[in-house]
Amino acid sequence: MSHSARTPAAAEAPGTSGEAPPSAMITGAAGGIGSAIAGRLTRAGYRLTLSGRDEAALARLAGDLAGRGAEHQLVAADMSSEDDIRALARAHADRFGSLDLLVLSAGTGTSGRIADYPMRRFDRQMTVNVRAPFALVQECLPALRRAAAARPAHGSRVAAIASMAGIASEPGLAAYGAAKAALISLCQSINAEESSAGVTATAIAPGYVDTEMSAWVHDRIDPAQMIPPADIAELVLALAQLSARSVVPLIAMSRAGETHWQA
Repeated sequence: MSHSARTPAAAEAPGTSGEAPPSAMITGAAGGIGSAIAGRLTRAGYRLTLSGRDEAALARLAGDLAGRGAEHQLVAADMSSEDDIRALARAHADRFGSLDLLVLSAGTGTSGRIADYPMRRFDRQMTVNVRAPFALVQECLPALRRAAAARPAHGSRVAAIASMAGIASEPGLAAYGAAKAALISLCQSINAEESSAGVTATAIAPGYVDTEMSAWVHDRIDPAQMIPPADIAELVLALAQLSARSVVPLIAMSRAGETHWQA
């Protein structure tokens, strides 16, 4: 499914006069973090490719964004499908040419201790949380390089939503933490291989964020104590505004409290 819309450009749109606004792709765009990022980038004037598995949720997101920002298209894609990943990258390139910001927000997670964790769940977490980002970055690199070459002082960015569990282990999140640790490592590898060409990557590793995905811990953590999705959206936009000379491999975000690495 692909859908396009165009609304008036926002007053704070980046870029100089006569220059096309930058473009971004967001996976998992209809989720709590993804939708917050979509809203923030829309207000900043980005042209967007918004992707997710749920077509109805994407349509609702489009309705929410209507009249608030710049041009966008919707592309339904399952991150466990290589064909969908290739089609998503192609759809963005066909519509916008280059890619200034790739936001890897799609993800999945289930809890369970190592002793009896089902391997089929482990495999799905690795597929969606690691293999899919790797494949999508691979497919999007030409567009990211084109954006970096067009604006060498600014470059292009990859922002990957990782997790505090990928830095500091938590009981019951071994598989999820391993997948997010691999995503953090992937961002570091992108920097090692591509930053000299202006393509840089940052893994954002928050503790529990106030989204549906964190509902399973509501019995012990008040949602009002969790990280707001809007805070992550602000970080993504700030990263996108840095110069190509600044490489930020990792941002860890802990909830307020007495524990330093508090998920």
